[in-house]
Amino acid sequence: MTDRHIVVIGAGMGGLAASLRLAARGLRVTLLERGSRPGGKMREVAIGTARIDSGPTVVTMRPVLEELFATAGASLQDHVKLQPVEILARHAWSDDKRLDLFADRERSADAIGDFAGPEQARLFRAFCTRADDMWRTLEQAFIHLPDPTPLSLVLDSGLIPVARLRPHSTLWRDLGRFFPDPRLRQLFARYATYVGSSPFAAPPTLGIVAHVELAGVWIVDGGVQRLPEALAALASGLQVDIRYGAEVSEICIEHARARGVRLTNGEQIDADAVICNADVAALASGRFGAPARRAVRRQARSARSLSAVTWSLLATTKGFPLVRHNVFFCRDYAAEFEAIFKQARLPDEPTVYVCAQDRDDAGFAAVDSRERLLCLVNAPPRGDYQPFQPAEIDRCEEQTFNLLARCGLHVERCTDNRVVTTPTQFERLFPATGGALYGRTSHGWRGPFSRSGARSKLPGLYLTGGSVHPGPGVPMAAISGRLAAEAVLADLAST
Repeated sequence: MTDRHIVVIGAGMGGLAASLRLAARGLRVTLLERGSRPGGKMREVAIGTARIDSGPTVVTMRPVLEELFATAGASLQDHVKLQPVEILARHAWSDDKRLDLFADRERSADAIGDFAGPEQARLFRAFCTRADDMWRTLEQAFIHLPDPTPLSLVLDSGLIPVARLRPHSTLWRDLGRFFPDPRLRQLFARYATYVGSSPFAAPPTLGIVAHVELAGVWIVDGGVQRLPEALAALASGLQVDIRYGAEVSEICIEHARARGVRLTNGEQIDADAVICNADVAALASGRFGAPARRAVRRQARSARSLSAVTWSLLATTKGFPLVRHNVFFCRDYAAEFEAIFKQARLPDEPTVYVCAQDRDDAGFAAVDSRERLLCLVNAPPRGDYQPFQPAEIDRCEEQTFNLLARCGLHVERCTDNRVVTTPTQFERLFPATGGALYGRTSHGWRGPFSRSGARSKLPGLYLTGGSVHPGPGVPMAAISGRLAAEAVLADLAST
């Protein structure tokens, strides 16, 4: 099989993971990336000499990464320095209502007890126990399987454990059983946004995020971009031919099978199989040629996940005691998601995430004046068909920073210290998505099963990345790369 040639489109996490695994098995791999560096959505924004993480800001599920590096005969800790966080996030509802959650379950329970009373602390522990049970049900039967279905989940895990997931409910309704305090219900409902969805429509299974976070959250020394850079270096060491600035215009089809790609400069590269790390929406829209459109199901705009408006800042702050990760909640959570998903507009008052990248768990800033910040609010994915006007973005900015000020955080704002990214810019970075950052939503009980699997409908064409199973996020994309590589190896072995 060592004479087989695989072309991988896109050096995001899924593409890197698939390339590295195939090269480790002795296959010849060409990895094509239209940008100038690896990482995909793990992007950095430069302001002067400062580099600001402006996509994912942490990694979870460390064993997934350790196994990936081990596949290449390497050790994760020798290539990337990870620092565990103690404070998962500092949450605020006003200038005097704040709550820290910790990587330690009992510290979080104690903090919740101080914040909302001992009964709420007891219910939090019950919620964590349920999250652990969910994880045991879903880890092998859903996350690590290539094409799970509701039936396969029941057959693998059993009817009673699956029934305990309450799949026909929603995360929001389910959280009401554990969090009578509306602030805590709002806090844990945020888990739906981790996969670009609304807590009022996503299933309760997203409660497994509690288990994942309590198992460990890490920041990457030097920024998250160091992770794809390390993987790219390992792949190059295994003779993967990585070509940056190489944009694919067409997936070449011969005898109803993917047989290579054609670049925008006219060059054609033949291959025994093609792995596509682009969003499946790009395939469905014809971005890789009309014949390749039938490889995946076309999804409606209404199925798109959240986009965002982000401000990457180098700024001075005062007031609120920032830690590394901070969340500032709006006063009407239902109205926020109603605006985004049903009215396709920016909410009147958004919930705001602030990553203070020079802060540690003690809130200490490793700078004397300006510090690196990423501020993010959720937005509808309409960057391709109804771009937001400058006045709309300006209004969103005022609402965002007014909310921060209401919670006690005052951030310096001037034109020389910020880069604003809207759904329109995200659409340019990730074409045919409208700026959606997580593939399709996970709404409804079938939502988690609606993503494409590693094998497309077109023989010889395989899929990886956050828009396919098992979903978005750094570790999930790495798992999708494994699933794609395994599918290629199995199919090549049978031919």
